[in-house]
Amino acid sequence: KFEAANPGAKVTFNFGGSSALATSINSGAPADVFAAASPATMKTVTDGGGASGAPKTFVKNTLTIAVPKGNPKHIAGLKDLTGSGVKVALCAKEVPCGAAALTALKAAGVDLTPVTLEQDVKGALTKVELGEVDASLVYKTDVRADAAKIGGVDFPEADKAVNDYPIAALAKAPNKDGAAAFVAYIQSPEAKQVLTAAGFQAP
Repeated sequence: KFEAANPGAKVTFNFGGSSALATSINSGAPADVFAAASPATMKTVTDGGGASGAPKTFVKNTLTIAVPKGNPKHIAGLKDLTGSGVKVALCAKEVPCGAAALTALKAAGVDLTPVTLEQDVKGALTKVELGEVDASLVYKTDVRADAAKIGGVDFPEADKAVNDYPIAALAKAPNKDGAAAFVAYIQSPEAKQVLTAAGFQAP
């Protein structure tokens, strides 16, 4: 839609984990815009002088429990993740989905020992897809995008761990005009319609 609204523009996405992308940007990788899954991750870029202007929150995202199709372990909430024989994948605490998961688990009073800690949401989701774990804590948007392969179980404590997603044009953007235009567009009503349809919440 941005390309249609800006004839001649070409958008190239890199959907890596936020922490890995921030590290790449701080190491000099060329990019025009950075969108992160948490303000803390964005701060690692802004603290290094990598952002041009203050980041803007463009969407919010919440966690859900990803389970195999049919939910064979009958998981209904976070407390069920501690059941006998239930294998759970979490994101590492250093990455946004892991930090949010710890906040939600603490809010629920659940002490959980995962069988694996993944470096991004995709890793945690893949473990469920492959049947290597019975559940993982990931974003609602990821479960919706992967609905053909997995199911999702919502839980009330997710409201205690809502992630703001900030976006910013980068100081060393090779295409500064394009970067500014994209950041502006992503905050437009047209973009919000697309993002909320994908499961994000408006800021």
